[in-house]
Amino acid sequence: FSGADLADGSCAHPTIPGRVSPLLPANHVTMTKGTGLVHTAPAHGMEDYSVASHHQLPTDCLVDESGNFTEAAGPELKNKNVLEEGNEAVIKMLQAAGSLLKEEKHVHSYPYDWRTKKPMIIRASKQWFVNTADVKAAAQDALKKVKVIPTSAVNRMLEMLDRRTFWCISRQRCWGVP
Repeated sequence: FSGADLADGSCAHPTIPGRVSPLLPANHVTMTKGTGLVHTAPAHGMEDYSVASHHQLPTDCLVDESGNFTEAAGPELKNKNVLEEGNEAVIKMLQAAGSLLKEEKHVHSYPYDWRTKKPMIIRASKQWFVNTADVKAAAQDALKKVKVIPTSAVNRMLEMLDRRTFWCISRQRCWGVP
């Protein structure tokens, strides 16, 4: 059957009793990447966040700043590191629920921190947002005062700033951005 046959369907969550998860189309799922039926973790990646935003899904983050499951993930996972004992706990939960079809080792393409050489977990965090139009106008005005070499790059940068849909003033990166 085709993926379209699953549109508007739903499935029972394998580890949270009573929770129903919708089956949603996503442009980032293709015939050449993955199985075509994937989970969505809105708080852990841009593609998933975009799908969740489009379908008005919550973007709750079940992972804390240390990479451990939070209380919201359930008592069996709380305080377990997602890349270590948390992963094993999820596998055991899936086995117990009769929801594990296959288990195999896989080297995941996690992004790595360039300073520590350790895998990073992408996670949503609380931010404070400002009026997008004000930030965009201020950024464009500031860019017009910068001497850019080559000068032809200014228009491209102004166009890029104009296309930005989300703006956030962040103080989380005390070490700067590469």
